[in-house]
Amino acid sequence: MFRISSVICVILFFVPLKASEPACLQAGRLESVGLHAGWERSAMDATVEGDRVAIPEIDSDGFSASVGIAEVGIATKERASDEEADTLKIWSMADCMRYAAEHSYAVRKQMYETNSYKAERDRAIASFFPSLSAGIGGTMNWGRSIDPNTNTYTTQQSFANNYDLSASMPLFAGGQYVKQWMLAASNLKMGQNDIARLKDEAAMNAMQAFVDVVYYRETVRLSEQNLEDSRRNLYKTEQEEALGLKGKADVAQFRSQVATADYQLTSQQNLYNTSLLTLKQVMNFPLDKPLVLDSVFPYLDLAPVLDNPDLLFEAARETNPQALQARYQFRAAQLSYKMSIGAMMPSISVSGGLNTSYIGGLRDVNNRLMRFDDQFKNNWGGYVSVSMSIPIFSGLYSNTALRKAKNDMMIARESQDEALRQLHDAVTRAIMDCNGYAKEAVQMKAKVKSDSISYRLTLRKYEEGLMSPLDVQTSANTLLQSRADYLQRILLYLMRLRTVDYYRGRPLY
Repeated sequence: MFRISSVICVILFFVPLKASEPACLQAGRLESVGLHAGWERSAMDATVEGDRVAIPEIDSDGFSASVGIAEVGIATKERASDEEADTLKIWSMADCMRYAAEHSYAVRKQMYETNSYKAERDRAIASFFPSLSAGIGGTMNWGRSIDPNTNTYTTQQSFANNYDLSASMPLFAGGQYVKQWMLAASNLKMGQNDIARLKDEAAMNAMQAFVDVVYYRETVRLSEQNLEDSRRNLYKTEQEEALGLKGKADVAQFRSQVATADYQLTSQQNLYNTSLLTLKQVMNFPLDKPLVLDSVFPYLDLAPVLDNPDLLFEAARETNPQALQARYQFRAAQLSYKMSIGAMMPSISVSGGLNTSYIGGLRDVNNRLMRFDDQFKNNWGGYVSVSMSIPIFSGLYSNTALRKAKNDMMIARESQDEALRQLHDAVTRAIMDCNGYAKEAVQMKAKVKSDSISYRLTLRKYEEGLMSPLDVQTSANTLLQSRADYLQRILLYLMRLRTVDYYRGRPLY
């Protein structure tokens, strides 16, 4: 055993909250988890035993209100049986996030899409080079035809073929080829950014699902303790009822508490199983394989975030995938607009070629048959041409395309401004929430301490006959709710803190 002063358990990796919080944080209540009297310990400092942590607060009467994360639902570790421990991998949060990012269907599809962007970029580069083509043709004649030697009709069979090699290259096209290359390069960067964005989204979803599993795993443990405590109180009340110290109403009340605790345990087990299934689905993990989670985390002080929102925003706009996505889209719209302008300008191209031919049965002036190689060499010819195309009227197609491209560019600019504004708001909100939840966590810690004292006093008065079982249950539920609210504030603080780190450009896993 060793001692830790003024620290709390912290979760390694957390990501920005989306529109909806993790399931374990949405309601902010933990009504279905019971209270265990064994939580009250007397210790002056936080202690660590094995893989569990407790951070007690000592009241004036010598009772402790343990409000460490281990006491309210974070620092737990799922372990398989001793036989499975040697063969099963223990998955940390980072492992789950990494696995989800690597096995996401959306990421895989985007990789193929990005490969297409790469092919488009290569094609745009190749468009600067001349296009080259070669051709060969042959003609077989029979029956009445013109004799190439006498230039008269005769009945015979003849064969002729030709060969040609041609090349062409654009010299000017209003800058369209340059803009096309720049657009393809920008789209490739956008595709690579999309891969990073989708990986981050998959990791975020896995993180939230991981938190749910850890949370519900702890509520199962608390429910088991609550059921055990309720059964112990029922047994004690039944013994006192047999001695005439308690009435049948007290026994009936505690039997109701046992039934309620049993139901709560079943409910929490179902929620845990559902959350574990959700985590496997988010990770794209085989459902028939066990997933053993390591949920023991290192430590961090509850400290406010001192970052300036404007400075943090300037850093985030250079690294945040959403901001980069809007920038690439605006850049693509700009280039498309410039290409539409270039399409209305004249285009100049140069072309050239070589050709030769062979005619079977052709004779020279000495009436000798001309061989193939002689004809192939003697019939060589070539050409060079320069052409200019000036668009004059195309049914308003070019004008319409230009107006549409300009409107698309304006829309993309507005979308970029909107994305940056949303990012600035999110950065500011993350800092405000982080500091707010830190203050609320401190306040909830004090409330847990007060409710713990109240529960102990209520339990003592019940044993003295001054309180009813209903008062004990009400006090226990109040303390339990305080612990749940404290846990919620800690989780929200840590998640907002991880949000700030994410905006700083730090990797998720």
